[in-house]
Amino acid sequence: MKNFYLITNEVKDPEGVFTKRIVTYIEKHGGKAVCIKNERQAFLECRERKADCALVLGGDGTVLRAARNMMDGELPLLGINLGTLGYLAEVENAAVEEAIDRLLADEFVREERMMLSGGIYTGAGEEQEKQFALNDIVISRCGSLQIVNVRIYVNGRFLNDYCADGVIVATPTGSTGYNLSAGGPIVEPSASLLLLTPICPHTLNTRSIVFSPEDEISVEIPMGKDGGEQMVEANFDGSHKIVMHTGDRLVIRRADKTTGILRLNTESFLTVLHKKMSDV
Repeated sequence: MKNFYLITNEVKDPEGVFTKRIVTYIEKHGGKAVCIKNERQAFLECRERKADCALVLGGDGTVLRAARNMMDGELPLLGINLGTLGYLAEVENAAVEEAIDRLLADEFVREERMMLSGGIYTGAGEEQEKQFALNDIVISRCGSLQIVNVRIYVNGRFLNDYCADGVIVATPTGSTGYNLSAGGPIVEPSASLLLLTPICPHTLNTRSIVFSPEDEISVEIPMGKDGGEQMVEANFDGSHKIVMHTGDRLVIRRADKTTGILRLNTESFLTVLHKKMSDV
């Protein structure tokens, strides 16, 4: 591996000092590095120049945006953590030179992480928009502090009505994100399954549910408790939102595409998880 794209969160590295340090190190050791202003530009350029991977400098949010914007480019990502708590951004900034040495020597493992596709349909059955997520798709209240009523179907069969602040449908990769904060289970990220977790449900017996990766989860927006129209948000990896109204339906499936994540760490997921949780 010799050719790299660098995608930098300019809020985390405003002067570009850390980015320049990495570029200099790569070029000094026989590699090539191209700095990209945004993930979409990286996707367009990777078709022409055929980089080996993209180094994503920032935090988990930066990696998630890169995954969504570059999913058709099939370029693997390695996250370099410039934030606080990062599960996707595996490499800490103090260990970046060692990480680059291992990439240049082809000492890494590529994992394919499952993604979600979510299609918004109107009451008439017309698809309005389709988006993708590596971590999760969250249906939550829009505007004032109000309770959301959602109706869940799995493979076309009614599952349950939830009265809550919202619901999360997460991948194993996203199990350590919002799903974890909402009380959902932690899952080994290379697994294949779907997690459904209610957010602050207004009941004492509501729990997360684990589904097969082949299942289809449909979230319908019914009338509100007072018979009025509801307006909610469907949020994809926390960076793209779509407003939904009563009668709309969000159909969530396993996406056809995956995200390639490079792993350098030989420690087990449980060891890494223990370290991350101990740092909180």
